[in-house]
Amino acid sequence: MQNTGALMHNMEEISGEDELIRLLLKRQSELNSLLEVTRAINKNIATPVLIQMLEVILQNYLQVGKLRFLIEHEGSFICISSYGDEIENTKLLHQACNKMKKHRSPTPLLHHEDYLLKKYDYFIPIYQKSKPLAYALIGDFNTTDEMLNNDLNFIQTLINVIVVALENKKLFRERMESERFKREMELAQEVQNMLIPLRMLKERGVEIGAKYFPHQNIGGDYFDFIRVNDHEFLWCIADVSGKGISAALLMANFQASLRAWATVESDLTNIVDRLNQIVLGNTKGERFITLFVAKYNEHTRKLNYINAGHNPSILYSNGGAVPLKLGTTMIGAFDELPFLNQGEVDVEPGSLIFNYTDGLMDYDVPSPKTWNEDKLLNFVINNGELSPDKFNQTLLDHLNLIIKGKPIDDITLLTLRIF
Repeated sequence: MQNTGALMHNMEEISGEDELIRLLLKRQSELNSLLEVTRAINKNIATPVLIQMLEVILQNYLQVGKLRFLIEHEGSFICISSYGDEIENTKLLHQACNKMKKHRSPTPLLHHEDYLLKKYDYFIPIYQKSKPLAYALIGDFNTTDEMLNNDLNFIQTLINVIVVALENKKLFRERMESERFKREMELAQEVQNMLIPLRMLKERGVEIGAKYFPHQNIGGDYFDFIRVNDHEFLWCIADVSGKGISAALLMANFQASLRAWATVESDLTNIVDRLNQIVLGNTKGERFITLFVAKYNEHTRKLNYINAGHNPSILYSNGGAVPLKLGTTMIGAFDELPFLNQGEVDVEPGSLIFNYTDGLMDYDVPSPKTWNEDKLLNFVINNGELSPDKFNQTLLDHLNLIIKGKPIDDITLLTLRIF
């Protein structure tokens, strides 16, 4: 009996040693798995590869037969990994996991009242303070009672490492996108500064005043004054749809095209038609440009103009003012302009012509009673004798008094006094 008792004691000691060895080997394998995942993260391995590594560890090492792994994405949750049995609808999975949001540690689900949750063995949450970042549901989990807590803690740690890596990737992408956007805005500003003359040329027979106020998102406002020959000059004010570097580059191309055609083509309708084809070819109809272009003959005192979907310029003369509306639709939107009319007016000495972009009329608070095109026309009538620079400044001061909001787009003012 004494020998039998000693033998059993020795067997228990051997069994305990074996269990300790198995535990140590398991811990070593866990550390190796985490090390491999960490190395992959440090090498910036693609997200699908990280998810694949997670699945291999869970399936082959931890004997997890079923997984649903949901992660927060733009205010909702998406399922980024799933295997085992028929895959459920992600929305239903998320709704089920929300019922477990009070739990911050691995929680058994076998007897849960929810029909979907009880198909799984454990719920594993990942939180950042009070914010849920990810949920995991595991099922067909083959482990021992002795190793259960260890395995669950390891699974939570492993998933947490993956989630942190994905969050860091997301933050890195956002930072890179922010830097890219910042640089794009800088480039757009540089292009815009080249398009907007820093100072207007002194021209005989005409006085010119201009102001440009860029919005925080660089837009595509543009104006130009071109001496065509010794007795004709042309000017243009325009606005391209969209923001950023693409809008600025399109307007730069427009400026070059306008300057080129203005020197070889005398008919404004042909110039605008050519510009429409150029813009359409560059943008494939995805962007458009509104513009007002006019040419003045100092010998005949005739002004020819085309308004292509732009805010109408205003001609002031002898105490009266008229909007210059004739023209066509925006350019770059149609293969052929549906109509194209050229306006012609006689210009009396001392007349003032006010040109502007739509930022002058659009503010972040509704103001139809205090500011609209009729109000602008009356302002021009009441202030049309001012010099161009004084007119522009008086208009801006007036708007600061009557409108409490801010403009939602660039504002460009181009005012000419023709003698």
